[in-house]
Amino acid sequence: MYASHGFLRSDIGDVDVVYHDGRYHLFHLVLPNHDFIAHAVSKDGMTWRRVRNALFVGDPGSWDDDMLWTMHVSPDPEQPGAWRMFYTGLSRAEYGRVQRVGLARSEDLYTWTKDESAGYPLEISGAWYESRVDEGRKWVSFRDPFFYRDAESGAGYLLAAARTKDGPIIRRGCVGVARETAPDQFEFESPLHRPGLYDDVEVPNLIEIGGRFYLIGSIREDTKIHYWYADDLRGPFWNFSDNVLLPKGNYAGRICRCGDKVLLFNFFQRPEIVNGREVIARLLPPPKELVADDRGRLIPTSFYGFDELVRDRFRVTGPAEFSTLFRNPHATISDGGGEVHVSCESGYEAFLVPGEHENFRLRARLQLEGIGKCGLVLRVSEEGDGYFLALDLVQGYAQLRRWGANPNAEFEHAFNFATLQSGSFLSHDPRKIWDIEIVAHGSYLEFSMNGQVTLCVADETYGCGRLGFYTESAKIRLEDITVETLHRAMAEEETVYTSTRHSDMPSAREIPIGP
Repeated sequence: MYASHGFLRSDIGDVDVVYHDGRYHLFHLVLPNHDFIAHAVSKDGMTWRRVRNALFVGDPGSWDDDMLWTMHVSPDPEQPGAWRMFYTGLSRAEYGRVQRVGLARSEDLYTWTKDESAGYPLEISGAWYESRVDEGRKWVSFRDPFFYRDAESGAGYLLAAARTKDGPIIRRGCVGVARETAPDQFEFESPLHRPGLYDDVEVPNLIEIGGRFYLIGSIREDTKIHYWYADDLRGPFWNFSDNVLLPKGNYAGRICRCGDKVLLFNFFQRPEIVNGREVIARLLPPPKELVADDRGRLIPTSFYGFDELVRDRFRVTGPAEFSTLFRNPHATISDGGGEVHVSCESGYEAFLVPGEHENFRLRARLQLEGIGKCGLVLRVSEEGDGYFLALDLVQGYAQLRRWGANPNAEFEHAFNFATLQSGSFLSHDPRKIWDIEIVAHGSYLEFSMNGQVTLCVADETYGCGRLGFYTESAKIRLEDITVETLHRAMAEEETVYTSTRHSDMPSAREIPIGP
């Protein structure tokens, strides 16, 4: 998990990632100041090293002298081997109320120069969009640029978070678009998509997969990443019954082409206690690979980069390899001839595989036999403190919980229980046989069901412990159980220093991946 830290707490903001010549280039905002765009590089897409910052706010009096917001880097269509960065800027003179889009150029992705020609910065057109501070929210939305080049026609389109001129004030959010009619000359057109529901559609992306166009955007109302699809680049765009791409807490997704793969990077936000008060911390988790299923739905799948981290593996094939956690007398473990059946007719029991596990990937095939509750336990202690993943295999619902004893227990506050994340998965499979996968890598926890990433969350409460499955008045059949140990390289940015835990922190090791 990559983060941004300094003398005072700072956080990673919106991100953009480019894959070029075998290296990932991460550009991101740094909160709360928004005064520069940082640059980090990686060979594996998970461990990062900071290099020269890309851009800074302008000098006093410049159009971008207040803050820099979301950016997008893409190849320069007029200069092979060169790059363009569209970015959002705010002015102090306007108290940040008007958003504009500027441009910077680079020949190597490391050194960037702002384009101060007459064409920039771009200002949004008032023909279709709010463009004055006396409209709507008294704040001109024209931010989070994304440049898309149509492979068939060669036409270029600049997308941005914008707002239409009419409709209820908090329902005007749309994806604005301007077509590049000549090099660095743009003409605004009607919105690419207007849901008619949200205040904004932030950080838009457009990608073509299998002849279908997918529009990805982040929605502040529920703090989730959504998507829409169309058969034509200009729409209309439609929803599936569930168009949430990643669950709550994952935000500001950006796509990255990596060969024939499409990756989705985003930040994950979670509450933390700093100096006695709750703040929101933002981290960069591993990416997800996006694929389209046979019905055209966009599915996030686990990052293939984890395959390179596997250092050891073992299979669990028989009942004798399991142990129980709570010694419930109603618990049973039986051999099904290549399968293992675990059950607890009354009450709760966890069935543990051998060993303690810190960084791992668990894969198994699971089937619920009868009715009742089931799930998994992760990094649990002998007292049952750890992570509990509850599964509703009928309605297609998963929930990750942190549950354990409170070290400062008093009266009824003896336990610490928190729901970390909930999500749904496709439950129409008539087989009712589920291929599950759990990844635990540092503070990152990810759960996939039949290949679909359903939960992805960061939490550092429990770092190591036992691993297994649980039932509560239920019986489950297990097969193909494999546990893999994952290597974890410590990047410089993963070390978090606080005023109270200097001695507890591991020493940082810088990964030599810079230019």
